[in-house]
Amino acid sequence: MSHRNARLTVHGRRLLIERVASGRPVAHVAAEMGISRQTAHKWVARWRAEGPAGLHDRPSRPHATPHRTPAEVEEQVCRLRTGRKLGSARIGPILGLPASTVHRILCRHGLNRLSFMDRPTGQVIRRYPGELVHVDVKKLGRIPDGGGWHGHGRDSGCRDRRRVIRFDYVHSAVDDHTRIAYSEIHADEKATTCAAFLHTYNHHRCHTALGGAAPITRVNNPASQYN
Repeated sequence: MSHRNARLTVHGRRLLIERVASGRPVAHVAAEMGISRQTAHKWVARWRAEGPAGLHDRPSRPHATPHRTPAEVEEQVCRLRTGRKLGSARIGPILGLPASTVHRILCRHGLNRLSFMDRPTGQVIRRYPGELVHVDVKKLGRIPDGGGWHGHGRDSGCRDRRRVIRFDYVHSAVDDHTRIAYSEIHADEKATTCAAFLHTYNHHRCHTALGGAAPITRVNNPASQYN
């Protein structure tokens, strides 16, 4: 994978191919771009074999992992974790696996922390969009037409600021997992207004991280779910 100081990004690889395709020697182009001949030949060979798609980074994950724990064993590990809430040190002897292997399996399936799971059902509910929402209200004074006292001085206009200044209340909800924020401007910060805002966010606003579903779909046993 390329990094910020890499000699060749995808754009740099395209420049390399363009210069080589124009008929110039690969060694000369490599020297100009500050890379070795071997690296230049590697990208030229990939371009000739795969076309423009070969100039992109490839994942470092191997195509096959023959020594990986079988899927049936991983399923047993997950079942013991969600059903009996056992840790790695206790699941390992039951299935004849090292505790480190069990821990890696639990991390792979997002079960390495009990706090991530719903205790009665064992369903993974932590670390997912919509699982935890932070709500806050910000009170902002309205700026009159033509500017406020910062631009015209405190002595300009009416001295009784309470009669002319009104406030807007920005209600904001931030998803704890994705950090996606949603805000609405309302006339007050009363309990009924806050409840209506939160109801709109949870039930009627589509969440991009949930595939277009509302955050309420991530809640276990909401009111009237089974009515």
